[in-house]
Amino acid sequence: MAETFKAIGLMSGTSMDGIDIACLETDGEEIVIPGPTAALIYSDEERAVLRCAIEAATTWEEGAPAPEEVARAGERLTIAHGEAVKTFMEENGLSSVGIDLIGFHGQTVLHAPDQRRTVQIGRGDQLARLTGIDVVNDFRSADVAAGGEGAPFAPLYHKALAASLKGPRPLAVLNLGGVANITWLGEGEGDILAFDTGPASGPLDDWVQSHNAGRMDVDGRLAQAGKVDEAILAAMLGNPFFEVQPPKSLDRLDFPMDPVQGLSLEDGAATLTAFTAACVARATEHVATQAHRWIVCGGGRHNPAMLAELRARLGVSVEPAEAVGWRGDDIEAEAFAYLAVRSLRGLPLSVPGTTGVPSPQTGGVLHNAEKTPA
Repeated sequence: MAETFKAIGLMSGTSMDGIDIACLETDGEEIVIPGPTAALIYSDEERAVLRCAIEAATTWEEGAPAPEEVARAGERLTIAHGEAVKTFMEENGLSSVGIDLIGFHGQTVLHAPDQRRTVQIGRGDQLARLTGIDVVNDFRSADVAAGGEGAPFAPLYHKALAASLKGPRPLAVLNLGGVANITWLGEGEGDILAFDTGPASGPLDDWVQSHNAGRMDVDGRLAQAGKVDEAILAAMLGNPFFEVQPPKSLDRLDFPMDPVQGLSLEDGAATLTAFTAACVARATEHVATQAHRWIVCGGGRHNPAMLAELRARLGVSVEPAEAVGWRGDDIEAEAFAYLAVRSLRGLPLSVPGTTGVPSPQTGGVLHNAEKTPA
């Protein structure tokens, strides 16, 4: 039996709502023992700093120094993660001696795999210094450099979680973050396909915020009060992205909220919600056999309107992660704890079916705490 490690995973996703933290004991393969979790919500100011970084990164030319906004956000993000880890450890009676590793995803500010570029801000060396724990970060760069999409990156963890589930295959794991992605799992060991399906909460959150109606469509109330504009929905589904064979991935800004401008707050929310579900339904055109069940994780699963749209358009069982005993808010953070251990052991973080990389690809950069300059 392989040695297990206690790792903390840190995830700040495309929805930019905060930091998810999860502790996991794992061998990076079959053993997955969940530990405590927590979530830190970003302040409005922190969220604004990240948004400025993402906007600045759109004009960041390859080889040029990072824009000032990106550098500033990276520093701010790392400090916030360091403080979050310290608080998490204090609240759960953990110490740096008892934690082997931190998996630090950082915040994606640029994702352009067609240009062999992906950037997740956050300094692993600084986080190692702040916490006194070895840190693995920069998970995606090696995959993109090798010709992969660099996303999605949780599928191998989805596969490990699903190994103990009973019931017919194939099954699909759907993550609804700022962007939606699917992990399709068939009968065989190598039967895995993963790709981004389209937007999830990103444009919907932006739409709600642009109307000063809060940070998100809480409980899907706005969408439930609105009406889907079928003409706009059909036009949005005409995007050539949906015809591209997977694996494939998206940047958060690839599908903005622009098409629904002019609609009421409620009708715009209803249309964007329906669009997310319709994108997922379009994704089923690319799998060999339709999934018998869908397990949904990520923040979007809290939106009843989105789940109702998914059930209507997929026509099979769609259930939140908790229905199978998973922690739906924590899976992405758990995944980066798991991937940090795989990185430490030299195991692949991605395979051809998950990112389109030509062959299984290792990755991640290790920052050893005791060797990090003070």
